[in-house]
Amino acid sequence: MLLFSEEQFRQTVRVDDVIRRIRAAFIQGFASVRMPLRSSLEMNDAVLLLMPCYDSAANAAGVKLVSVSKKAGVHAVYELLDPTTAIAKARFEANYLTDLRTAATSAVATDLLARKDAETLGVFGCGRQATAHLAVLPRVRDFKRFLVCGSARSDMNAFLEKMKSQHGIHIEAVDARTCAHESDVICTCTTAQEPLFNGEDLRPGTHLNLVGGFQQHSREVDDATVVRACIVVDTYEGALSEAGDLMIPIRQKLLELGQVGADLHEIASGKKAGRIHQDAITLFKSVGCAIEDLVTAQSVYEQVQHNQPA
Repeated sequence: MLLFSEEQFRQTVRVDDVIRRIRAAFIQGFASVRMPLRSSLEMNDAVLLLMPCYDSAANAAGVKLVSVSKKAGVHAVYELLDPTTAIAKARFEANYLTDLRTAATSAVATDLLARKDAETLGVFGCGRQATAHLAVLPRVRDFKRFLVCGSARSDMNAFLEKMKSQHGIHIEAVDARTCAHESDVICTCTTAQEPLFNGEDLRPGTHLNLVGGFQQHSREVDDATVVRACIVVDTYEGALSEAGDLMIPIRQKLLELGQVGADLHEIASGKKAGRIHQDAITLFKSVGCAIEDLVTAQSVYEQVQHNQPA
């Protein structure tokens, strides 16, 4: 069995290949994919998530274990399985795998939904997901300006220096209203329980990627944002069972199920239109799905296999 540390995964993975594979997976859809809804086990101060996936068309299978806690943050392990025996053939420390596949999926959604002339990328949060999104999304749009809004607890100066030294990105630290109002593309990458900004501050034509929330009671955006937006989800089943950003306004009868207009498969495959007009506000809500992890792990595994001597 191959073992991959975080550093080995980073050195091996090809980001553009992951974006391409995730886009191809959503174009293909889920007819050949067995992907049970993510199971969640709540403990004292932590949540354990289990995410298995089998794609018969690709002859690939795997499972991810994720622990989420206030004390230790998010930690993940991925096992790539032999689909014939279900025995692990590779094991990955999967924190960066998770960060990358999430940002790569946001990049696919951004490429399909954001305006072609988008120039300002705004990010809420300054953790691992924020880092990944700032590094990956410029691969699908030519951003000229970068904004970030962090929490009062954040060590913002260290984050800004890290992004400048590692990715060559000069970022402006701004308040929530500025980030919401002056960004063409917004990524919310937080553990917020309540809305981060006033949805009335969004300009026409803005695209949003919401990736932080995965529980029914938490949300990163308010009712005004959701009601104004054309909504796309990664999968209907996952988003409409886990995404508080959508479920809270649905429960309050401010949003109808029919207003969740498409999933990413329908947009990527051309079955439904993405951006309808230039001034539309588009919103991609992602809770993460197991096919994203599988194709990311498979990408690195195949790369290693290809590089091995005959």
